[in-house]
Amino acid sequence: MIDQLPLERLAFWVGKRPDAVWLSQPVNGQWHEFSWRTVDHQARCLATALRSLGCEPGDRVALLAKNCAEWFIADLAIMLAGLVSVPLYPLQTAESIDYVLRHSQCKAIFLGKLDEPERLAEGIPAGVARIAMPYPTLPADHHWANLLAEHGPLQTAHSQTPDELLSILYTSGTTGQPKGVMLTPRAFAYAASQALTELHISPQDQYFSYLPLSHAAERFLVQMNALFSGARVAFAESLETFAADLKHVRPTVFFSVPRLWTRFQQGVLEKLPQAKLERLLRIPLLGSLVARKIRQGLGLDRARILVSGAAAIPPALLLWYERIGLTICEGYGMTENFAYGTFNRPGQVRFGSVGRPMPGNQLRIDDTGEILFRSDTLMQGYYLDPEKSAEVLRDGWLHTGDQGHVDADGYLKITGRVKDLFKTSKGKYVAPVPIEVEIAKNLWVEQVCLMGSNLDQPLALIELTPAAREQNRERLAEELEATRQQLNVTLLPHEQISHFLLVRDAWTVDNGCMTPTMKIRRNVLEAKFADELGKLERGQPVYWQ
Repeated sequence: MIDQLPLERLAFWVGKRPDAVWLSQPVNGQWHEFSWRTVDHQARCLATALRSLGCEPGDRVALLAKNCAEWFIADLAIMLAGLVSVPLYPLQTAESIDYVLRHSQCKAIFLGKLDEPERLAEGIPAGVARIAMPYPTLPADHHWANLLAEHGPLQTAHSQTPDELLSILYTSGTTGQPKGVMLTPRAFAYAASQALTELHISPQDQYFSYLPLSHAAERFLVQMNALFSGARVAFAESLETFAADLKHVRPTVFFSVPRLWTRFQQGVLEKLPQAKLERLLRIPLLGSLVARKIRQGLGLDRARILVSGAAAIPPALLLWYERIGLTICEGYGMTENFAYGTFNRPGQVRFGSVGRPMPGNQLRIDDTGEILFRSDTLMQGYYLDPEKSAEVLRDGWLHTGDQGHVDADGYLKITGRVKDLFKTSKGKYVAPVPIEVEIAKNLWVEQVCLMGSNLDQPLALIELTPAAREQNRERLAEELEATRQQLNVTLLPHEQISHFLLVRDAWTVDNGCMTPTMKIRRNVLEAKFADELGKLERGQPVYWQ
């Protein structure tokens, strides 16, 4: 059951707390605050503007911007006008943007803060009306301030229904072209309303929004949860000000992804090496003072809910954070169920698992070990792709493509992707994810990809941390080789790793090795390093590219 849809919830807060601050946006180091009344007024003016540009109910409007208050306002304007939002990743390539805009048949696009806007210019087809948010961005036909000045607020807002099309969220495309996931107001409202109750989120909570809002997890965990709970949201101004902005905001609820949790850890260890940190933490009283200072330095001293998602996080990293008083709750979901899957609730965390199903979410494991979900948050299907829709949605169940098992207490553990399994030349299958998690326990490892299709033994591609690249190569190789040998003792013969191949270049979105949601593209990495495999020598298990 859902009591209110997103626009009804906006109206609720505008009526109940019109002058309370909802959004806080830093601009040139100064914080600007937006009340519920201001957000509603600006969104209604922009809704009128969209209608005047020829957008009719059901038309698609894209959003291409880094997180900011105006992203929230533009999204609400699209809803108020009865249009369908199509969020784009700020790190997407121009080719991918062009594909999504044409595939979804977008009429207009909101453009905001982007790191390299000129790189994306060719991605916007002619005929798509460009609206610039009040930041340096791509050339635009219309500008935020002008539209607010020229158009009055929309008096009769669109009346949402539970099962209309609200937004098309395109997947990050790990194996091919992105797929357009069609989501409804029911999915948004159900996920948020259930999460508030389950996690006790209230207007007193504080969010910090910086992960792409085009990703289902940020849209659900931050934007929708804040809309439904009335909690405040603050944004980062830039990458350069990120740490200072986070310390200024001191969120009570904080969401990040494994790669960034690793980066935060590395930042601490650069100032306080691991051996010294461990010694200090073992000293009563002093240890707790050191841990508190680290939490304050990160800006997480008020955080009561810390979330990790989007990819597997090494249990060793979770244990490291727990030692300094930060318990990270790992969760699991997909764009196809609006990231509403399983979650380790605070106080009920089981490391190595992704938690138990959220309320109203049915989970089962089929005969092949695949994870299936059923809830009110499931997508309607993939836009213009009935075949793939029918393949993934069967008998009311979402077939995730992930494999896992559920323990006696209902906690789900993911063992890998069905498609990630590979067969060695010996005819044996290997699941890479559990092995990668073990390799990533080594603090010198930034990212890892296990490969071995048609090879005698698997090998691991490793991207080193920035700190590791500055270490003595010989000593580093010895430490990594010790990790390889220790791990091999625990693996089955056909799983044992022959080599660690240390890659020269970082894996990024720009070079195609990562998706915009920071997942590795296995097929790209396997093709990229295929030639290197012939250079590996039996007596040199740790090889530098």
